[in-house]
Amino acid sequence: MDKMRRETWWQRHRPTTRRLVQVYSALLYNAHLKGFVTGEIYRGPAKALCVPGLNCYSCPGAVAACPLGALQNALASTGHRAGWYVLGILLLCGVMLGRTVCSWLCPLGWLQELLHKLPTPKLRKSAVTRALTWLKYIVLAVFVIALPLWYGLAQDMPLPAFCKYICPAGTLEGAMGLLPTHRDFFGMLGVLFTQKYVIMLVVGLACVFCYRSFCRFLCPLGAIYGLFNRFSVVGVRVDPNRCSQCGACVRHCEMDIRSVGDRECIHCGKCMAHCSQGAISLQAGKLTLMAPELPGKETAPEAHRKQKALGRALWGAALAVLCFALLWFNVLDPASAKETEPRWESDAPVGWEVGQQLEDFTADCLDSSVFHLAEHRGEVVFINLWATWCTPCVHELPFFDVLAREKADAAVLAIHSALVTDDPAAYLADKGYTIPFATDTEDERLFRLVNGSATLPQTIVLNRSGEVVYNQVGSVTIEALEALYDTAAAEP
Repeated sequence: MDKMRRETWWQRHRPTTRRLVQVYSALLYNAHLKGFVTGEIYRGPAKALCVPGLNCYSCPGAVAACPLGALQNALASTGHRAGWYVLGILLLCGVMLGRTVCSWLCPLGWLQELLHKLPTPKLRKSAVTRALTWLKYIVLAVFVIALPLWYGLAQDMPLPAFCKYICPAGTLEGAMGLLPTHRDFFGMLGVLFTQKYVIMLVVGLACVFCYRSFCRFLCPLGAIYGLFNRFSVVGVRVDPNRCSQCGACVRHCEMDIRSVGDRECIHCGKCMAHCSQGAISLQAGKLTLMAPELPGKETAPEAHRKQKALGRALWGAALAVLCFALLWFNVLDPASAKETEPRWESDAPVGWEVGQQLEDFTADCLDSSVFHLAEHRGEVVFINLWATWCTPCVHELPFFDVLAREKADAAVLAIHSALVTDDPAAYLADKGYTIPFATDTEDERLFRLVNGSATLPQTIVLNRSGEVVYNQVGSVTIEALEALYDTAAAEP
């Protein structure tokens, strides 16, 4: 009797194949598990690749890039290079999988479904929710395409607007994932983080009452994949010869579909259980991946054994890949080994000349954060001395911002002269720069530390050990900054 009860409980609670694939994808995307302990973001060669689903690049566990963030950066760099790689990845995933990615391969989709399981009253789909599904296309057009393109072409500055202003996955996986191991970050949190944190909470709360709220109404990646739904290779298909047009599939679907396989369908396959005619199946081209058992039709014992054997073989191979990924990204990968190296040290004398170690300092930035030089050992540091009234200074500021975005291990600080004729904060308010800005003290302490000149602009570059490799007055170009970065990064 006890055995029967245990079997009944297991039959009721065992995870479905789709749920197992969701968990597997989340683990594979975030195989750098030690990052959650050390607080270090993986920066190895795999980060040049994109995963199919939404997964923040800055998550300490992430081993690859998010396709949505990569797309925004590619669009922002349109004036310099074409983002064919990112577009190719999105086209490939769209043509092959469509919104199957949303249902089976997206960690954020899995999290939304878990939140929806909380026992509360649920909001049913209606004409209002169907109308709201178009909102994600507006988000796609404005925050993923228009703003990055405009800032890239008009301002020559990359701005991943969706990631910066909206993405709840970035807030949860990136910011919240790093804060427990970087308590000093709490003092750097500003209005932007507060806004994104509120968005994350609102989206999470909405998912409790409304099935996959973010996926249905806001996710621009789902909007892109939805465009491929009708002709994607993998997807839920309806056999017209069996379909009785009863509409049970649409009525029981929690997404805002009008027909199986349309732009809102995520190909989860739940509708198969509600089709009395057995007309719905999950297919990859002509290959049937999942189909209901038809009444009166039983699978031959030999065929059933072959199916089970094939399933075990596929899961065994998948688990082997996952085990190797966990071993590689946490132990074997040379990039992973570098993360455990101690902070770079220098025996050079303190000073501002090339070859000397720049004296440690702390600067209060205009965004209320604090820049502490010692915390950036192991990174290439750029210090830019500038002023609002200096035309060459203003012209080269975007170059430093581009550099900071493109080089994950580069830290940039722009220091305004103590001679303030304009309000630097007001001047920078609508520029969209992400690098920290500080204003020198009245006694010009910061300028004196780097031997700052009355002639501006001036650029100081430090290698990973905090030693000066460049300290000169004069304008720089983005090419010059990249060359200086390469020189400083190669310094022992």
